[in-house]
Amino acid sequence: MPSNRIGRINEEIQRELSALIRTVKDPRVHGLVSITAVDTTADLRYAKVYVSVLDHSDVKEVIKGLKSAGGYLRRELGRALQLRYTPELQFVEDDSIGAGAHILSLLRDPEVVKPANPANEHIRLEDEE
Repeated sequence: MPSNRIGRINEEIQRELSALIRTVKDPRVHGLVSITAVDTTADLRYAKVYVSVLDHSDVKEVIKGLKSAGGYLRRELGRALQLRYTPELQFVEDDSIGAGAHILSLLRDPEVVKPANPANEHIRLEDEE
């Protein structure tokens, strides 16, 4: 588990990168791009940046565009944060939002999830009416 300092640095990097992504001029970085998490190594040399894109067909192109703009993002991040070392950014596709939506749809499907107690099958929730 990261220390409290590393956790704060991760949050700051995430906040700054979220703002900086809007300024990237690479045409491959378009649409709704979100930074879902940042995981920095203990020596602050590398930061793994988890990226979620709304349009799943363009994920690979958006990641390539972000890697291409990595130098610009790292320089601007170094200006914004007062750290001895500005971490090298490694962009990784994050599909946790899509996976969560899939699990939620499975939980709402009555064919997949059966009531825990068969005696309660007659109870209907407000959403099901």
